[in-house]
Amino acid sequence: MGSHHDSMEGHDGLTLPTPDRFPAFPYDPPYSIQVDLMRHLYSSIEHKHVTIVESPTGTGKTLSLLCASLSWLADEQQRARRGKISQHAGSGSTEPTWVAAQAMQMRRRELEAQERDYEERLMRARNAEAKLRALARARVTKRRVPEGDEDAFLPDDLDVADGLDNISPAVRALMANANHTWSEGEEPTCTKIYYASRTHSQLSQVLPELQKLRFPPRELDQVEVGEGDGTGQRQWRTVSLGSRKQLCINEDVRSKIGDPDERCRELQQGQTGRRCQFLPPPEDGARMLDFRDQILAFPKDIEDLAAAGRNADTCPYYGSRKAIPQAELVTLPYNLLLQKSAREALGIDITNQIVIIDEAHNLIPTLLSLSSVSITSATLSISLQQVETYYHKFRNRLAPSHGLHLRRLISYLQAMSKVVEEWIASKQVSTEVMSIPDYIKKLGRKVDGINLLEIETYLRKSKISRKISGYAQAVAAGALDACSQLSHLPRPLLPLQTVEAFMLGLAGAREDGRIIFSRVGKEGKSEMEMKYLLLNPSTTFREIVESARSVVLAGGTMSPMSDVISRLFPSLPQDRMTTFSCGHIVPQSHVQTLILCKGPSGSRLEFKYAQQSDVQVLKELGQVVLNLCNIVPRGVIVFFPSYSSLNFAKKTWKANHALEKFEAKKKVFWEPEESGAVDSTLGDYAEAVQSSSTGRSDKRVGAILFAVVGAKLSEGLNFADDLARAVVVVGLPFANKNSPELQERIRYANEMEIKIGNTRNPHSKDAGSELYENMCMNAVNQTIGRAIRHRSDWASLILLDHRYSMASIRQKLPSWIQDGVFICDTFGQAMKQLGSFYRDKK
Repeated sequence: MGSHHDSMEGHDGLTLPTPDRFPAFPYDPPYSIQVDLMRHLYSSIEHKHVTIVESPTGTGKTLSLLCASLSWLADEQQRARRGKISQHAGSGSTEPTWVAAQAMQMRRRELEAQERDYEERLMRARNAEAKLRALARARVTKRRVPEGDEDAFLPDDLDVADGLDNISPAVRALMANANHTWSEGEEPTCTKIYYASRTHSQLSQVLPELQKLRFPPRELDQVEVGEGDGTGQRQWRTVSLGSRKQLCINEDVRSKIGDPDERCRELQQGQTGRRCQFLPPPEDGARMLDFRDQILAFPKDIEDLAAAGRNADTCPYYGSRKAIPQAELVTLPYNLLLQKSAREALGIDITNQIVIIDEAHNLIPTLLSLSSVSITSATLSISLQQVETYYHKFRNRLAPSHGLHLRRLISYLQAMSKVVEEWIASKQVSTEVMSIPDYIKKLGRKVDGINLLEIETYLRKSKISRKISGYAQAVAAGALDACSQLSHLPRPLLPLQTVEAFMLGLAGAREDGRIIFSRVGKEGKSEMEMKYLLLNPSTTFREIVESARSVVLAGGTMSPMSDVISRLFPSLPQDRMTTFSCGHIVPQSHVQTLILCKGPSGSRLEFKYAQQSDVQVLKELGQVVLNLCNIVPRGVIVFFPSYSSLNFAKKTWKANHALEKFEAKKKVFWEPEESGAVDSTLGDYAEAVQSSSTGRSDKRVGAILFAVVGAKLSEGLNFADDLARAVVVVGLPFANKNSPELQERIRYANEMEIKIGNTRNPHSKDAGSELYENMCMNAVNQTIGRAIRHRSDWASLILLDHRYSMASIRQKLPSWIQDGVFICDTFGQAMKQLGSFYRDKK
């Protein structure tokens, strides 16, 4: 097979030229937009850019991301190899040329021998795994009853618990003493791609795409025995990362309610009868290394990894961590990449690596929610009580440093409790927002000299909050006389851990954070809640951007991109930032986008908050929907701005009998408010749509589904083909501006703009209004992206509100539909456009 690698042979090795062709791409020829996207990605990685890529569903985004990044990685591996060899030539050397050439030859052979050695290990692992799969058998694991005493609640020595990960001393010894073919200095920690998405189900779609790629095999990529997965193509060393909850195979841990992390740590301590049988002891280092090789032998998703662990009787959670250094592709959910503590615990170092974040339209909300923490007055009170009880019980047995830190922690919690009590006693208001300096000032002089960062570091490194909560639960259950029962106690979210997360926010936020005080709960039973709110998503993302070689944010819809850039990369040099917006592979004639400004009666369509409960406005909307039921074949999905607007429309249409008229034309479905009912609703809707195309006697043609923007049906679901021949969005789904949290975000956006010296046209919107509008349009864009799912799909996108015709709103629609938007000044015009569109599709 010809390859773009050939063109590199005489290259100086300093810069990789962007290829015109990608022979590993499985479909020949690729669409031109796919080639453009892959060239852009390859060049962005090579030139160390941060790039935002918009590639609509159906354009083969995942395949293009993998093909471009792995093509670069293959070329980079060649370049690195040439670099290692040429180092031995010594550019300033006085040695004769033939001596230098001989040195280079020897170095080449050395590298080849090392690589071959490692590849042979992987080949053996592939063959062993193929046999294991063939002989996969059910295994019964014996349960062991743990033993324990009060000493189990004493904190670990601080020099052992270094806070960077949760590996026990035994596992550290295992990793340090393991006897294998690579010495520690030579073990390859190679350049790799971290591929992150929001959920494991989204990540599970990555590996099937990876298997489609046609990279030429390395010499030892073939499998001798077994199923022959991937024979004839390169096996990229891949590892999927997950939490203990997903990867633990110890039924003794899995069957307990509560925190599997703590139970796992208990079983690592190695006390008699308490060690986890799936974690190899230090003297059996080879077992973990063999399992690591088995993980890297074939790409595995989370379920495959857990199954491989069961087959090998070895822990897949620690096995996957051990596989990271030699992996070339690491897939992981957002939270494991975005949280520094999670990266450190897993041993993830993203320095000079490639980071690809898929489904990146979720990135900003995820960053903000990962950093927000709420604690109630009850949680704070329980935490203080638990720490005081623990300290008084163990103070004579604690090391001096532990005693000092715990006294400081008690002082801080007492001060926080006092602020809460004073607020409850003096405030008539239900909500108050406070800056971090103002809050710390309120805590008073007693804690003035205490370094909050030191307390937070102590809590994180000593992991004492688990010991304190464990002791409190044991006392509450009266279980100290029979400590073997400790492991059977349920472990809810530990109150002190929530307070710890809150303190972390206080310690690191400065001007980017706020505290919101509010009353929660019913009258008479209300309590007070303090919420730490991070206002700047770039704060937690900055370290990734600064450390990684290249960061790629990819999504089906990333519009408006200016919003993503201003919020995530405010201080990134312009020459490092690039964007790429892909056209859709669907022909322009397959997508019709209409903005309806007027209803059938000629009245202007506007669905602001006040109008959403106006009976006259909803009567007009009912007429619009009825006309759509008459003209749109098969399935129609209508999205409302909120559940309250959806429910009010339902109630109004029931009263004025509009619902009966809809029912006569199409079977009607409503988005359920309970998550558990979503699948059955979707199944029934799909069945109603399909049955209408089989020519049954029922006069109804298809179905109509009423849903809510940003809720359960507007994201992550595919309404392909007949399921959505029209997607209708009612109004602009602006968030509730009365929310204190949103008000603070808007205020902060305006403050930041003034601070960095941005000046706007006096008549244009300020930064806060722009943010508010962008949040709304982001939700609209995700919603309309549900309809067109592949090249031969077709649908109408109908926006019901005259405000969509404003240029400032229209330009925030996805680039692939902007050119084809048709503004209908009259309702008759809209019907004519729709009639002509659907006639052409028959």
